[in-house]
Amino acid sequence: MARFDAAFDASGIEPTTAYELLPAGKYRAQIVESEMRVTRNGMGQFLWLMLDILDGPHKGRKIFDQLNLVNPNPTTVEIAQRTLSAICHATGKMQVSDSEELHLIPVTIQVTVRPPKNGYGESNAIRYMTPEQGAVAPQASKHAQTGGDAAAAPAKMASAPWNRKG
Repeated sequence: MARFDAAFDASGIEPTTAYELLPAGKYRAQIVESEMRVTRNGMGQFLWLMLDILDGPHKGRKIFDQLNLVNPNPTTVEIAQRTLSAICHATGKMQVSDSEELHLIPVTIQVTVRPPKNGYGESNAIRYMTPEQGAVAPQASKHAQTGGDAAAAPAKMASAPWNRKG
């Protein structure tokens, strides 16, 4: 039992509603919060990201992502690093030492809906669009025009590392 110092009056506070998925599609968004968090099993760490949708009918909605950057499974780490690279390409920030350097830079994201899995319901997945995919972020446009490392963008891979054989 937990006793409150004062009576709680729920009549003046909007209750939490069910979480609604964002429909699949492209959105302009920006990272507004980030932090490293420990995984549930304590054997790794992930970069937790909160993004705000910037325009359209879902303006102001939040969407979340996490990148398992520290994990005993090297494939999991590689996937997370490729996603972080895509974020860097999309923002034009090719070298970062703090995730805050990626905050408040508009990017285009591709949102998909993942089917239910492992007892969890449907969820959103995010793919960060690189400038070569027609989603030029203002900070990335100069880098894309000069050629830079854009050809090495993860979206240009022939196949995902987890689908490779051998």
